This record gives sequence, structure tokens and C-alpha cells, in this order.
Amino acid sequence: MSSCAARSNDALVLSSDPIHPANLICEFCRLFYQNGWVTGTGGGISIRDDDKIYLAPSGVQKERMLPENIFVMSFKTQEYIRKPLSLKPSACTPLFMAAYSKRNAGACIHTHSQNAVMCTLLFDEVFEISSIEQIKALPRITRPGNMWYSDKLVIPIIENTEREEELESSLRVAIEKYPSATAVLVRRHGIYVWGETTWKAKIYNEAIDYLLELAIKMKQMGIPTVKKV
Repeated sequence: MSSCAARSNDALVLSSDPIHPANLICEFCRLFYQNGWVTGTGGGISIRDDDKIYLAPSGVQKERMLPENIFVMSFKTQEYIRKPLSLKPSACTPLFMAAYSKRNAGACIHTHSQNAVMCTLLFDEVFEISSIEQIKALPRITRPGNMWYSDKLVIPIIENTEREEELESSLRVAIEKYPSATAVLVRRHGIYVWGETTWKAKIYNEAIDYLLELAIKMKQMGIPTVKKV
């Protein structure tokens, strides 16, 4: 496809369907902005629909995002089939693609949540928490269904880099090393969360942020985040 065709392919993102990926990305961006997770132009969201990867752009304030701002990439060819004029692709794109290729994810969310950043300063190589009811909202890869109350959630922490795309290799290593994880924390930066569907990714992101916030408060009170058996 020519670059001109890629720029003008508006039919891929303009839809009256409220659950169309382009509409959902805009809705989630506004919601996450209200939660303080994607302030400024930080963070990003991507949704996969079969071969099409829908991507929020770089440099657009999340609460003002519109469907026509969305990039669309072919998962198979790794080439853009829609590129909005005057906008740049998100630097998160290679990391989103890692989640799709390594986890067969249906969506991937990247936020700059302060809870995520703080936890990367309070924990070393991994974030750990157990015996909290909210854990049951998260998947347990080793068996069907979700985690149990008594399970321990483990999320790897990788070191930040000057350029976001440079995180790709360490994120891929973390995904391989921790096959049960549905998220990766980036020290002093934020978090990447993925799920098998758009709605699952949203649920996981919300549940994890709750647990991150709780862990900070537990640390402040001197309460261990992992309950001893």
C-alpha cells in the first residue's frame, strides 16, 4: 500500500459502533486521563482486531484523542495501513507488538501511573503481593481461570531507557522469564499491561493499579505485601 493510501484510509477508524477499536481507544484514553494514569501525552493504548493493530498516536493529549488520530498496522506485515497526517506513531509500538507476538494479546495498555512508578522504587527485581481479594481479578496462566485469594502475584520490573523503543528487548526477556505475568513494570516510568481481550486488559490494568496502590500503603505501615504461610 502506498503512503498516500495509508494516510487516507479513514474507513478503518471511522465507525458508529461504540466498541470499534478506534472508538474504544479514545474512550479508554479519556477514562485513564481522569484516573491520572496518562497525564500530558504520556502512556498509550493498542487494540488488536485479527490482523489489524490499532494504535494511539504520539503527542496527542489523551482526553482530546479522536478516532481519526488512530494509526492502524498489519500484524502480519508489520507495516502501517493507516497513518494520520501530521502525527507520529507511538514509541510504545514495539512493546505493544511484543505483547501481541509473545502473549497473543488482544490489547495492551501503557500508563504512567504514579502507583506503578512508586512500586518500582520500593521493590527490586519483581513486585510481589499475596492474599488480597483483588488478586482474583487477574488470570492464572498455569491453570484455567483466575488467581485465588491465596496466590502470589509477581510482576517483573525492568530498567528504564532514554528512548521508549529501547525497552523492547528487556520487555521481551521479562515476558519469557515470567510466563505467568500479565504485566511488566518499568522503573521510574510506568507499566505495560496486556490481556486476551480489550476488556480483560482494562480489568487487569485496573486491578493491578489497585494492588500497586495498596502495596505502597502496606509498605508505609510496615505490613509485608506477601503473607507468610
